[in-house]
Amino acid sequence: MPGLVPRLSLLPAVLLLAACSGAVRWEEPGARGTAPASSRAGQPDAASRPEWHTVRAGETLYSIASRYGLGASQLAAWNELGDGTLIRVGQRLRLSPSGGAPPAASRPVAPVASEAPPRWQWPVNGPVLARYGESPLTASGIQLGGRSGDAIRAAAGGQVVYAGSGLTGYGELLIIKHSPSWLTAYGYNQALMVREGDRVEAGQPIARMGEGPGISGASRRPALHFEIRRNGTPLDPLTELPRVP
Repeated sequence: MPGLVPRLSLLPAVLLLAACSGAVRWEEPGARGTAPASSRAGQPDAASRPEWHTVRAGETLYSIASRYGLGASQLAAWNELGDGTLIRVGQRLRLSPSGGAPPAASRPVAPVASEAPPRWQWPVNGPVLARYGESPLTASGIQLGGRSGDAIRAAAGGQVVYAGSGLTGYGELLIIKHSPSWLTAYGYNQALMVREGDRVEAGQPIARMGEGPGISGASRRPALHFEIRRNGTPLDPLTELPRVP
């Protein structure tokens, strides 16, 4: 199985990930960090900023925050989104703190309980092309290799909560919810074999491998972008997947 090679998110990326179909949002590549200052050209200042924004298809919390010169964590706090991993199309987001109260971001956040992880298995049999955090492309996951068209398999049983190409930089992307706390994501696919709402078993073929960008400007190559997230937070898959004999 993967020959291990030497952490950062394509998907800070987030994902922002969540638990129900049609309610999953992943951050855009390179989105981690604070949003640009509101004084930047083209962004409304507080006086001209609307009170609400309605989420449209393809938008992420980061892209919305950036549009209005806000921080993603700030926007999440004002809308009681927790870690901000879940927004859905049609949802109305408040663009300022309600009632003049101080932003909730300054309040302590209660830890989120998490159940034990599923029994993971490798989604492909190819080598590790890029480790977690090795470049901005793997800030929230790893790249696994193989041949174009190879079967991508579910790392554990669960339900498909996102299937599509609406998130720039991931090609055909799948997100599978395994439990309230655990999700996996599979990017760069050339074709999907399951749809949103489908239940899948561990090891079930779910997609065909496509091509992804090479690290440090290298040419495109057959690859799978793979993530494991707990309560929306990306983990290094190499510390979660079983060791290769």
